[in-house]
Amino acid sequence: MADRATAGDMDIPAGEQAALDLLERGTLEVEGRLVDASNATLYCTIKGGGAEAHCVYKPVAGERPLWDFPSGTLAGREVAAYAVSRAAGWNIVPPTVMRDGPFGPGMVQLWIELDSEVDLIALSRRSDHAGLREMAVFDAVVNNADRKIGHLLPVPDGHLYGCDHGVCFAEDYKLRTVLWQWRGKTLPRHSVDALRRLADDMADGWLARELPDHLTRREITATKIRVDKLLKHRVHPYPSEDWPAVPWPPVLSRTRRPDSPAPTAPIAHSARSSGANRAGS
Repeated sequence: MADRATAGDMDIPAGEQAALDLLERGTLEVEGRLVDASNATLYCTIKGGGAEAHCVYKPVAGERPLWDFPSGTLAGREVAAYAVSRAAGWNIVPPTVMRDGPFGPGMVQLWIELDSEVDLIALSRRSDHAGLREMAVFDAVVNNADRKIGHLLPVPDGHLYGCDHGVCFAEDYKLRTVLWQWRGKTLPRHSVDALRRLADDMADGWLARELPDHLTRREITATKIRVDKLLKHRVHPYPSEDWPAVPWPPVLSRTRRPDSPAPTAPIAHSARSSGANRAGS
């Protein structure tokens, strides 16, 4: 069994804790901007304690206003998504923290190197991939309004990560995803077990203390209701009749490492809907 470290009463692998420590305390050096991203998304090197890694930094100041999500909340939603993924044991969201940076507070997430041999379109259509199915359950819990194909991050060891969770946790049902192949099908037993862990942790565990730092009370209540409904019915949800089922464009590629220089300041944005093109949202 791998060595483990403890944060509060949440046991996590020591390697992941080391990544979190580096993301929280390391020195950020902005190398460039992911120019296809609609929000300010900066590719950085982070160093500290003899360790070094690459990461993505999304300053709150660079978020585009949305008519259907409160301004300045997208970075916190990404951190909340990591917390849910971690508490359930899904390990879908890479290590993510909220911290200060060169352009003010924002989300900082470990950069994931993709397995370039994986066909993401073919992967998104599979119905026999356990990690992909767990991601569909995770998206139902966090009410992900933007699961594009380019947000799938397969790595060489076979694990599947996901990114861009800034438009999650709405109170209203806004699930929009390319992963509908299990709609109406019975949840796997391990998914039910993960949902039970979430329900317990949101009641009086680590999540009960962590989520209020990033979400409103009503958003947390809505998340609890979604978990309870999934446990009650034990099936994958169906698309809403009042909301587009698939984000647009569904096949947006994940932004590559930037060649452009680092910006001098985040760009101010105009208001828009969460349904707009959002690479790196």
